[in-house]
This record gives sequence, structure tokens and C-alpha cells, in this order.
Amino acid sequence: MAQDDKTNGRNVTLEDVVRLAGVSLATGSRVMNASPTVNSDARRAVEKASAQLGYVPNRAARSLMTRRSNAIGVIIPAPTSRILMDPFFLMFFSAIGTELALHSYQLLLVMPQSFDEEKHLERYLASGHIDGIVVTALHGDDTLPERIAARGVPVVVSGRAPLGARASYVDADCRSGAAAATAHLLAQGRRKLATISGSLDMPSAMDRLLGFRDALETAGIAADPALEAVGDFSQQGAAEAMNLLLERRPDLDGVFVASDTMAAMAMHVLQGSGLRIPEDVAVVGFDDQPIAQTTEPPLSSVRHPIEAMSHEMVRLLLHGIEAPDNQPRQVIFPTELVIRESSGGLSMARS
Repeated sequence: MAQDDKTNGRNVTLEDVVRLAGVSLATGSRVMNASPTVNSDARRAVEKASAQLGYVPNRAARSLMTRRSNAIGVIIPAPTSRILMDPFFLMFFSAIGTELALHSYQLLLVMPQSFDEEKHLERYLASGHIDGIVVTALHGDDTLPERIAARGVPVVVSGRAPLGARASYVDADCRSGAAAATAHLLAQGRRKLATISGSLDMPSAMDRLLGFRDALETAGIAADPALEAVGDFSQQGAAEAMNLLLERRPDLDGVFVASDTMAAMAMHVLQGSGLRIPEDVAVVGFDDQPIAQTTEPPLSSVRHPIEAMSHEMVRLLLHGIEAPDNQPRQVIFPTELVIRESSGGLSMARS
């Protein structure tokens, strides 16, 4: 069917498309906006009619009609230098960006460095420049997600939301993942286990420390404060923490580290001290980043399902944009322990 047969030579409109597809204008609009709330039959009908008529959406007009920018912001209230150097965040940005692109949304990265910058960001959001927000790397009881939601902007937190915040969040079961990693070290016969945690004002870091302690308690081993050190998720912090642990307990025989980046540095310090991995000290990290397969020996790690979590964050955010009901939702993903040579194994085990 030629375009002119249905439109008399004029430009094809969305009304023409939905008339041919046999659906409502609202449904057609949701399909064009890549809404996840449209059933598959209606979506196929609209896409077929659109192709048949040669319809090209006018994004500028659509934005005026829907009052949307088709932009999603990712907010990271942390030092820029640390974010840009951390492979975890590069993986996170890539996964979120890829998922958003499937729904015709652009990703905007925002890294406020002060409270004044956060207040400016809030005003910017209230002006309608961004349709929704993902917030990650929160410290303490940061009220930023609550303040954003109060301005009517849908928000999803990556990681556990601050206590009392009415915000949806998507997290990994870091506590059980850390417990599985520690139990694995214990199963290898290690009994003088240390841990290097992240910044303990972050829920993910605290959960990993608690999981470490859980496994010790289950094994009947008392937690020893001398075998715990904070590395604040940085390489420098990890080096300082590993040196401190060796100074306190030179006879330690296993280390659970709260991130792969820190674990790689911890391994460097251990090897620089003349210790063999895993013969003298077994090491397990967290996140299963690409670096885990490039260390020598390859690093055992708890796999953080970043892609699946990113998909879920986008789904929740689009739901909040398309069909807001102001009901916070929480989704927790399981983790997986990947065992490599750094802890004395090559198999894979579920946590």
C-alpha cells in the first residue's frame, strides 16, 4: 500500500498510524515512547502500520505533547576522579546506557560535588529537563533521593535506599555474597581470615562486612577487630588497609576484599611482601569485574549482576514515568561466587 493511498499525499501523522493499526491514540503514543506498559499485540500492530505508512515520529512535537525530554539522569554524588577511575562504574554506565537506548532515552551523567550543586540540580530537575533519575554511590542517610521524588521526578536508587526514603531501589544480596566468599575461604582450611571493607557509611560496604562476620559466626570463629580494615573502595585505601592488616597479623592466611579493584591492590601488596597467593594467603574479591581475570593468579570474586540490575532499574524508572503510582518497589538480585586460582579453585558455585 502506498503512503498516498491512506494520507492523500500529506505527511503521515500518528492519527493515521493508530487508525490503520486499530488502536487508540494513547496506545500509539505509548508505543512511540517505548513504554513497557503496552501489550505485544498492540505494539506489533502499531509498528506494522507505522512501517506501512512510512511514519517518521516528530520527536520535538512529541516532547511538547508529552512534556518529556526523553532523557534519564544518573546521579553520582562522589568525587569525579574516583568515579572515572573505577571500572565498576564504567560497567554500570554502559549497562544503563545500553538499556535506555533500547527505549529511545538518552543518558545524562551528573556528579554533584557539593550540597550547593545538589540544590542547583534539584531546581534543574523541577524544570522538566530530565524525565527520571537513577542515583548511586550514596553515603550515609543522604536525603537526595527523597528530595528529588518530592519534586515529582521518578527516582530509582542503585543499591539500598537510605533509611526512611520513599524510593524504589535495586540491589544485590551483598551480605549473602560476602558470607559465601568467606565460607569458601574457611572451606579451604583458612582460619586467620581478614577483610578489607569499603566505606562503611555505604550500605553495600556494611552488608559485605556483615556477611563476612556472619560466616565466621556460623563457623564458630569470633570476629577479631584486628583482622578488619577499611579500604574505602579505592586502590590507595586498599594498599594502606592491607599493609595495616599484615602489620597487625602477619600470620593471616585469607582475605575477603569488598571490591575487585581493592582486591587486586591487596594482592600486589601481599606479593610485594613475599607471600604467595593462594599458597600462603587466599584472596576473594567482589563484583567480578574484568580485572578479576587479569590478575596473577586470576581472582576469585562474587559476581555482581550489573546488567540484570540495570535492566530492572530502567524498567522501574519507565514504570514510574509512564504509570506513576508513587509506590516504592524493592528488587534484590542474588549473587554468584566465581572461584578461581586466587583462592585455590577453578569451579563455579552458587551463593
